[in-house]
Amino acid sequence: MNAKENGILERLAVSSLEKCLAKLSKVYAGAWQITDTRVSKGTLDEAVRQHDFKNPAAAAVYCNVQGEFPFTSMMFFDPNDMEYISKCFMGCSFPAARGLLQFKEEMLLELGNILLNSLFNSVLNALKRSVMPSVPKYIAGDFHHIVEVLGTGIDATQNFRIITATLTIKRDKRSIKSEMFAMIPDELAIEMARM
Repeated sequence: MNAKENGILERLAVSSLEKCLAKLSKVYAGAWQITDTRVSKGTLDEAVRQHDFKNPAAAAVYCNVQGEFPFTSMMFFDPNDMEYISKCFMGCSFPAARGLLQFKEEMLLELGNILLNSLFNSVLNALKRSVMPSVPKYIAGDFHHIVEVLGTGIDATQNFRIITATLTIKRDKRSIKSEMFAMIPDELAIEMARM
């Protein structure tokens, strides 16, 4: 891996996400911040494995960008944190009841859409390209199920540059973490380093 290319990728991701999280913190009920970032190289399997599956299942929102420089981005949540996330995002929690699962999925889709688009736009703006990402999709399940579903949209054996951002969401003296991953092909990282 080239340190210059990785540095550019990390700076772009952090700059864009910090601005987006600052706006979320002003508009919504929780305090949102980046607490860690790194760039590594690996496959889809290795990217998903970075999520802390302390709960055997995870919830994720993901998007793909197709075209000359395809890439994928995803955001992971612990399903046990759904009500707390709704407090931080919507300002109130919703009791566990039938029929509310769809609302919680929609809430995560909206949150993921905001943050993933922020990340996509920073990369595309740096390349001076305009590409429409796919509509965000929601998935829940264990490690193997998530890799299987995500692997239908990308080459699961390809090595990517993996930008990882750990987000901390705080409210009422409690905090939770969420991870975001952007999987960028080497050709895209090299192109960005030339800018």
